[in-house]
Amino acid sequence: MKKLQSLLIGILAIILILFFGVRQLEKASGMAGADTLTIYNWGDYIDPDLLRKFEKESGYKVNYETFDSNEAMFTKIQQGGTAYDITIPSEYMIQKMMKEKMLLPIDHKKLTGLENIDERFLNLDFDPQNNYSIPYFWGTLGIIYNDKFIGEDQIKHWDDLWKPALKDNVMLIDGAREVLGLSLNSMGYSLNSKNNQELRKATDKLNKLTTNVKAIVADEIKMYMINEESAAAVTFSGEAAEMLDGNEHLHYVIPSEGSNLWFDNIVIPKTAKNIKGSYEFINFMLRPENAAQNAEYIGYSTPNKAAKKLLPEEISSDEQFYPSDEVIKHLEVYEDLGAKYLGIYNDLFLEFKMYRR
Repeated sequence: MKKLQSLLIGILAIILILFFGVRQLEKASGMAGADTLTIYNWGDYIDPDLLRKFEKESGYKVNYETFDSNEAMFTKIQQGGTAYDITIPSEYMIQKMMKEKMLLPIDHKKLTGLENIDERFLNLDFDPQNNYSIPYFWGTLGIIYNDKFIGEDQIKHWDDLWKPALKDNVMLIDGAREVLGLSLNSMGYSLNSKNNQELRKATDKLNKLTTNVKAIVADEIKMYMINEESAAAVTFSGEAAEMLDGNEHLHYVIPSEGSNLWFDNIVIPKTAKNIKGSYEFINFMLRPENAAQNAEYIGYSTPNKAAKKLLPEEISSDEQFYPSDEVIKHLEVYEDLGAKYLGIYNDLFLEFKMYRR
C-alpha cells in the first residue's frame, strides 16, 4: 500500500512539474494568454513609458519583441512558435499577410477612437474599409543633407545624389525597395515597376552611383549623420527627425519627382491568444494623448488628427514631416510585388551592392 501511495505521489509530482514547466515555457514564448499581451514591433517604435502606462491601466504584462524588417516579421509569424497578439507591419506586407490569411478581421464595434484618425489615412488600397488594420504611423522616404557640405539649392532631387561633388559622401539605407525605388523614381518610373527593362535601366543607373556611395547601412545612418561623417543620406522621415534634433546643420528633403509614402498599421495575427487585450491596446493607442506622446517621442508622423492638435506647433506645422496634399499626390505606396518580383528586386539590389567601381 505504501509503495502504491509513493507511486501516486511521484506521478502527481511529475504532473505538477510538467504543468508549471509548460506555464513557464508559455510565458517565455509570449503565450501566457489572458495575463499577457505579446507585441511584435519595429525596434524603438513606441515610447516605453506608454507600455508601462498600458500595463498599469490594463493589468496585463506586456511581452515586447522587436524585428528589423517586414520580411523577418512575416517569416517568424508564419513559422509559428510565438503567439503574437499585436504586430505592426507596413502596407505592402499587410497586403501579403491578408492574402496568406494570417490576420484576424478587425471588429470595428470593439474600437473606440477610430474617429480620431484622419480620413486621408483610412480605407486605403492596401486595406479597404480597414478590415484588417488600424493606422499607427506614416511617413516618407527622402534625402537628409548637411548644409556645411552641400547647399540647399544643390540637393532637391534624386538625381542630385549622382553629382560628382558628392563623391564618397552618400549613405544609403539597406533596402532593395527603397534603393531600387529611388532610382526608378529618378527616371520617371513607378517604384512598384514590374517592367524588366525599367528595372534593368534603374540598376544600371545605380551602378554609376557607387562612386558616391560611402556606405549602405541601417540604423547607423542616424549616428553617422549627426556626427557629420557624410554629406547626405537616404532615410525615412522619422529617422530624419531624430537626426535633425541631434544636429542643427541637417535638413530633410522629399524629392518633388516622387518618392515612397509609407504606412505602418496595427494588426492582430490569426495566432493571437489574447484577443481582448489586443483590442484594449489598439484603443489605448487611439487615444489622442497617447498617440501624441508616441509621435513626439518617436518622431514619425501620426495619422491621429486629434493627437496632431496636441503636438507642439513646431512639429505639427513642419512640412518636412507633415507634407502638404500637393506633395503627397506625387508619392507612391509600396505594393506587394509577389514572390517573383520581390526576388528580382533583391537580386538587382545585391548586384548593385557587389558592383565594383
